[in-house]
Amino acid sequence: MKPLAGGNRSSGGAGRWALPLGVLVLFVDGYDLFVLGTVGPSLLAYKPWGAGPPTLGLLGSVTAFGMPIGALVAGRASDTWGRRLPVTVTLTWVSLGMILAGLAPNLIVFGLGRFITGIGIGALTPLIVAYVADWAQPHRRTLRVGLALTGIAIGGLVVAFVGRAVLPGVHFQWLFLVGAIPLLLIPVCWSAIPAGLPDQDISVRAEDGSAAGEPLRELFGPRFRAATILFAVAGFFGLVLVYGASTWLPTLMVQAGYDLRSALEFAMAFNGGAILGTIAAALIADRGHLKPTTVICFLSAAVAMLVLSSEQARWVILAMSAVAGLGTLGTQNLVNGYVAHFFPARLRGSALGVSLGLGRFGSILGPSYVTLVIVVFAVPAAGFYGFVLPAVLGAIAISLVPAARRPIASGPVDAARASGEAR
Repeated sequence: MKPLAGGNRSSGGAGRWALPLGVLVLFVDGYDLFVLGTVGPSLLAYKPWGAGPPTLGLLGSVTAFGMPIGALVAGRASDTWGRRLPVTVTLTWVSLGMILAGLAPNLIVFGLGRFITGIGIGALTPLIVAYVADWAQPHRRTLRVGLALTGIAIGGLVVAFVGRAVLPGVHFQWLFLVGAIPLLLIPVCWSAIPAGLPDQDISVRAEDGSAAGEPLRELFGPRFRAATILFAVAGFFGLVLVYGASTWLPTLMVQAGYDLRSALEFAMAFNGGAILGTIAAALIADRGHLKPTTVICFLSAAVAMLVLSSEQARWVILAMSAVAGLGTLGTQNLVNGYVAHFFPARLRGSALGVSLGLGRFGSILGPSYVTLVIVVFAVPAAGFYGFVLPAVLGAIAISLVPAARRPIASGPVDAARASGEAR
């Protein structure tokens, strides 16, 4: 399919909107992602539905199963039709899924709403990362992508605060009806996001002779195949860490005998570490150290989990919780930024779709993997040790990513890319 040509637009005009709009949309993404965990106790206590803990786990899996579908479809669509149309369609899709869950009369319809929402959640991240990266200066691309991705953690924090403030005083489904609010963003996105991709020479052909308008074929061609596969592997292990930690880490800490005054305190440390750590790591990465920074952040997750596996002072617990936030959610943000920086604009959406689409299977398997480790080894620290392996394997995958090569053609936004290439 012929790629969408760039228009006569300045990167400055589009760039002013890209970051704030990206944070806002991914805030919606984070709210929708973490709302199920927030309402979990209230859902289990709602006697008409008769849900039990296995039901809550199933609902989480149903949501996660939709994410790879959304990521793969959205990435390809954004490289074909530009970012604007897929973003607005996806926002509509997410809102409809949330409204369906908010109005569901039974668990079956509620589960359908979560599956629909999961598809949208999976789609929004590659779409917004590609959009923000398109209009960022190369020497600030990782930072801007990282800042945008902090919207997910902020959304998780806000829904935790909202849930703590209103539950169980209101019916838990009201928190899903808040998902209708993103419909107000649709005209803003349609107006602010350019119709096409950044200006670039679209007459080029890939090194394997395929047309440049066939992103998936080019991604798995000789030039990009190794990087595409390694980024997908890194994304898989990154999301094993993110979803394994978000599901199990508070429980593991309680089982290990830690006395945290509230789950909110842990959530603040974890998400605060992800937000501040992502920004700090991205600043270092944009100085030409993207690969080693990402590797170190993967390994920081292993260090944090090893420290948390033994009894520590309270301040150490909170500090290591923050490092765990950086090493899990923060590291995945850096992986996404690395993908956005590595590939040229014409392939960026599809590359993110592949890395996140295949990587999303890590989000499905992550909680079950930790459960298996706990059952098989049956020692209090087993769950913490279980995070070490995916952290090390993710670091190895990133370390093997080949050096980025200068794009065959580059437009105004990518013109300085070679000077800031990841090493």
